[in-house]
Amino acid sequence: MPHQLTKPQFELLAGLLAPSGAQAAALDAVAARELEALGCLSNGRPTAAGLAAMEPYRVRRAVFLAAGFGSRLAPITFNTPKPLVRVHGRRMIDGLLDACLAAGIEEIYIVRGYLAEQFDQLLYQYPMIRFLENPVYNEANNIASALCVRHLLSNAYVLEADLILSAASLIRPYQYSSNFLAFPKERSDDWCFEAVDGIITEEKLGGENCWQMVGISYWDGQDGKKLERDLKAVYEQPGGRERYWEQVPLVFCKENYRVAVRPCREEDVIEIDTFRELKAFDKSYDIG
Repeated sequence: MPHQLTKPQFELLAGLLAPSGAQAAALDAVAARELEALGCLSNGRPTAAGLAAMEPYRVRRAVFLAAGFGSRLAPITFNTPKPLVRVHGRRMIDGLLDACLAAGIEEIYIVRGYLAEQFDQLLYQYPMIRFLENPVYNEANNIASALCVRHLLSNAYVLEADLILSAASLIRPYQYSSNFLAFPKERSDDWCFEAVDGIITEEKLGGENCWQMVGISYWDGQDGKKLERDLKAVYEQPGGRERYWEQVPLVFCKENYRVAVRPCREEDVIEIDTFRELKAFDKSYDIG
């Protein structure tokens, strides 16, 4: 489906429809005049036509990949899946779930594997969650988890479930096109992107003057359908089970996708990889 709104028009409407919509008043005046001419904006507020124009960009669901061991966070993860580990009293996944609900996203799926039954505790606070089981979580990389939800990736966020989200506004109710969150980094030893004109051209491990990947992405309707096909094809190739899921659109089938970088700040999303990092972030774990 072709975009009916330009990016500036979309951003202005999305800003006005956000909880802090007043900030959109500072956005593109040209886009505002265009939207008024289209009947999408009146007296600085979105009209019924404006709401209808935004509907194709609405995020329909959120998919969490939560099947892995979290072995680098041992010994805490010997008895607790990493997304359920408490940091400053809250489970890691709680902030992500709360942000989805605040954005009006109530269709939520979690792919689980390791200590799967422990995720049932989430249903007391989040009864809308639906679980999918990854039966090969201990035999394959996270592409196996993505394969379990490949039919649900259109108009969907895909989130690593072990991130600590300090900027809930990053989970927006509308997205213009497929994108990956990332922050600029002078030097990185982690997974990062090269980008040209805001479009990812390469994913690699380590780099300079690059974009460091954050494990939150969005996939529009067209790309979600492509992922359903391409994930299965890559998984079934020799060595496919050892791939990371995002390598499908960014490496192995990248000619089929045009994925944007969505910039954020390094402090907006925190990933705690090791027990040492956990102790540094939450002193309650540093017991000598």
